[in-house]
Amino acid sequence: MAKANLPLLPLILSLLYIAAGTAESTAAPANFIKASCSATSYPALCVQSLSVYAAAIQKSPRQLAQTALSVSLDRAQTTKTFVTKLTKFKGLKAREYEAIKDCLDEISDTVDRLSQSVQELKHMGKARGPDFLWHMSNVETWVSAALTDENTCMDGFAGRALDGRIKASIRARFTHVAQVTSNALALVNQFAAKY
Repeated sequence: MAKANLPLLPLILSLLYIAAGTAESTAAPANFIKASCSATSYPALCVQSLSVYAAAIQKSPRQLAQTALSVSLDRAQTTKTFVTKLTKFKGLKAREYEAIKDCLDEISDTVDRLSQSVQELKHMGKARGPDFLWHMSNVETWVSAALTDENTCMDGFAGRALDGRIKASIRARFTHVAQVTSNALALVNQFAAKY
């Protein structure tokens, strides 16, 4: 009886080896993302928003930074669409409408700056030395400016007169965009420091 199962042993061992290799190959990118995100301001959000891209990121600091910027851009574009719809609401107070318009301007600037950053990182190729530093400086500047834009939006809602659902919903969305953008900037800085 034991001899009948012996020819299956190499097959079983091969399958176990392949399964272990697959688990290890998917764990490595996830661990890389988790380790990289630990240095960000919002590590749980960082891991949650980037883990779905682990297969594409692998263990590449550049791909991690690129993906983080793309996630930030996506969230900013979604927020821009939301704020655009708010400008069309009927019955807004004049000051509320102006604050929403200001937020639309700010999030539009954020989308532009994050788009520039994504493109700059994509098109810098294998730049080294001064060229690499110049490209990275551009990206860091634009992402920092995007963070300022996101924070400036809420200035228009200062005071209790504008408290309410619109202010709360804009604050929630802009806070989320600011957090993923902050994480993206931290990951861009990590990438720049490695080269």
